[in-house]
Amino acid sequence: MKAQYVLAAVIGCLFSVNMAHAQMDSTAAHKAWMAYMTPGPEHQLLAKTDGDWTTDMTFWKGPGAPPEKATGSCSNKMILGGRYQESRYTADMMGMPFEGLGTTAYDNARKMYLNSWIDNMGTGMMMMEGKWDPALNGIVYTGKSFDPPSQKTVELRQVIKIRDADSYTMEMYRMADGKEFKEMEITFKRK
Repeated sequence: MKAQYVLAAVIGCLFSVNMAHAQMDSTAAHKAWMAYMTPGPEHQLLAKTDGDWTTDMTFWKGPGAPPEKATGSCSNKMILGGRYQESRYTADMMGMPFEGLGTTAYDNARKMYLNSWIDNMGTGMMMMEGKWDPALNGIVYTGKSFDPPSQKTVELRQVIKIRDADSYTMEMYRMADGKEFKEMEITFKRK
């Protein structure tokens, strides 16, 4: 009988310890999720570019190619409680209507900016990740995209520079034959 009592007491103690550990784990997990889901200063920084913008684009089809121009408009707005910024872009490029949709995030857990891009010039999706660079007053992204003519994945670098409250630029660089070249530059001016 005494052995059964001791066994019951040991099981009870183990159960209590496991419940306390589970409670601590649950509390820590809850705290981590709250930190992950709460918009912070990085999200407020993104929100500064909310609004409607005119765009002047210069793009190059390859290294040494002559520049081509296009104008358009962009509308940025924070969504989902200030956690993400949605960008809708329209332009006329090479005689064709162009539409693009971007989503920018700041991942609180990974401490980095994330960007996705889709447009009507393809069926793929470009994904990039980057960090704030105080020297540039902007974000430097790196990522990859698929190049249909070469049937290869190419490395990309995108640089967003905040000039002031009413203008910013986006530069896109691509690797070609082992060397980086500027593929595109867009100047955004607040309407």
